[in-house]
Amino acid sequence: MSLLTLPAIRADHRLGAAQFDVRPDALERWHPEVRAAVEGEASISIYDSIGESWDGQGFTSKRMSAALRSIGARDVVVNVNSPGGDFFEGVAIYNMLREHKAKVTIRVMGLAASAASVIAMAGDEILMGDGAFLMVHNAWAVAIGNRHDMADAAARLEPFDAAMAQVYASRSGLSVAEAAALMDKETWINSTQAVEDGFATGLIERADITQDTKAQGGRKTLALVEASMARAGHSRASRREVFKSLFPGTPSAAGDDAMPSAGENAALLLSLTNALKV
Repeated sequence: MSLLTLPAIRADHRLGAAQFDVRPDALERWHPEVRAAVEGEASISIYDSIGESWDGQGFTSKRMSAALRSIGARDVVVNVNSPGGDFFEGVAIYNMLREHKAKVTIRVMGLAASAASVIAMAGDEILMGDGAFLMVHNAWAVAIGNRHDMADAAARLEPFDAAMAQVYASRSGLSVAEAAALMDKETWINSTQAVEDGFATGLIERADITQDTKAQGGRKTLALVEASMARAGHSRASRREVFKSLFPGTPSAAGDDAMPSAGENAALLLSLTNALKV
């Protein structure tokens, strides 16, 4: 186990008509180029949304499991700059880190929002970069269906909120009710406030943070497009089909090796998606 005794989160993947996606407001405040200046041998970097995306990108529990197996029972540093994403994947990653047999240091380089903020709570030590934010909120999902589907989705989300409130409370020293109130208000917590409130244990030196301008590619734009499509009611499967048809044969079109036209196509699709909003 890690040095601290942290509560586990039990989550049932069966959520009826609802599916977890990255929140648009988190995406808008996400700067993918923010990275750790130095990556150590026993470090893991989460610089993407949580869960697998249409192009096979995104940080998944499978990737975390493989990284932890490679590192073994050694102290590990996890660098985070993520807008969040799939709640279940975030919970699985959190549980893996809380069960790690050595010290876990979480370093929030830029943003740990939504599911990524849950992951951040698994650190024995949680450090925040200058200008970094945690964002906590109730479980957020896109639900599709009739009123019975919506009611079922709401009922299934409630225990997840309770579990997250327990985790935030155990780390911060707040009561569960106080943590739940922060989630209800969808709270953005800056680095100074995070330390004051107990969500973080210290700050990161500015020299330890850098910006890789090549890291973004069209990733953020494509993520915003997908978020807009999700809010318009398009299923995850249909969204992936759209992206694959736009970028055939380029599974990494959103990554560092994106073709020049990838960003243009994504920007056009984003404007069209926004124009179609009701």
